[in-house]
Amino acid sequence: MTNNLREVNKIDRNLIAIANQFTSESKVTNIQQYGSGNINSTFLVTLDAKPPFILQKINTTVFCQPKLIMKNMCVLSDYVSQRLAQSSLSTINRRWLIPQVLSTSQQQNYWIAEDNSFWRAISFIDNSQSFDTIQNIQHGQEIGYGLGMFHHLINDLPIDLLADTLEGFHITPGYLRHYQKVVSTTKIKSSSEVDYCLKIISDRPNLPHVLESAKASGKLTIRTIHGDPKINNIMIDCSTNQAVAMIDLDTVKPGLIHYDIGDCLRSGCNRLGEETKDWKKVNFDPELAEAILQGYLSVAQNFLTDDDYKYIYDSIRLLAFELGLRFFTDYLEGNIYFNINHPEHNLNRALIQFKLTESIEEQEASIKNIIQRLT
Repeated sequence: MTNNLREVNKIDRNLIAIANQFTSESKVTNIQQYGSGNINSTFLVTLDAKPPFILQKINTTVFCQPKLIMKNMCVLSDYVSQRLAQSSLSTINRRWLIPQVLSTSQQQNYWIAEDNSFWRAISFIDNSQSFDTIQNIQHGQEIGYGLGMFHHLINDLPIDLLADTLEGFHITPGYLRHYQKVVSTTKIKSSSEVDYCLKIISDRPNLPHVLESAKASGKLTIRTIHGDPKINNIMIDCSTNQAVAMIDLDTVKPGLIHYDIGDCLRSGCNRLGEETKDWKKVNFDPELAEAILQGYLSVAQNFLTDDDYKYIYDSIRLLAFELGLRFFTDYLEGNIYFNINHPEHNLNRALIQFKLTESIEEQEASIKNIIQRLT
């Protein structure tokens, strides 16, 4: 018996049975947990005669309409595959992939197990890796390129083909209203950290509305977006160190591309990362911001408007604030949404994002100069 088969024998046989729903004429030789996501359960499935694939159990508490998620993914995958095959894009001298949805033997793009858990399989992006923090300037440029290429490929994808699977996602005024309701009905235990968060929010009454107001006035328009373009959702080729794919496509939906731009820069320009315990040292790095924007604009300039450029700074500032607001609200509610490792985890996460917000504000002139210089 091979080592791989011994490993399989240790695995829950139900998991093997689910993986087998997405295989044909090939046997499962190994299944192992994969990645560090805290929403879905993800596994890498190795086969004896075919390439490996990713098997995921969808968190139906967060994604309560998983069939719509799969519909969106199939629409996106088919559309981008056609775009990549076009002559205007086939001259790109680098690898770029879109995860493909795999079907069961019944030609379904999902499998519902006996316990009603919802499973899907997608192709594995081989010879690639992701990082939680930007490693160097070249990596920053590739992160920007990856998001820019993704937006370039989906820019003309009609939004009416996609379902809004997470209504209210990134709509900061909605998060603010929920926060205000929680504050009004919760006995808050004061501390220097809690008081800092409360003040950050109260001192910025107009910030939550900046992008939604621009949308309402017609300055910004709804397009197809990724929805969660953190830097660890951009895969880097292990051989070339170039961006090769965007993964984690559950949040693809109609929205403002500024949600994507702001979230990518927010997550990428904090060298200490999302989980540092030393939150007071968190700083927004303009050098990394320039690298990301340079990579992004190298493929995104053709579809950006003058108003799009004007709101890039606001998007960076807002997305850091928004995530801090969400973390802090969850902390006040008793940690009911985000996975935590200890009771103060979401408070610490909020402190990181709010400190990042302040750092962005302190460097407003520098960031705006970078944007102007690159456009």
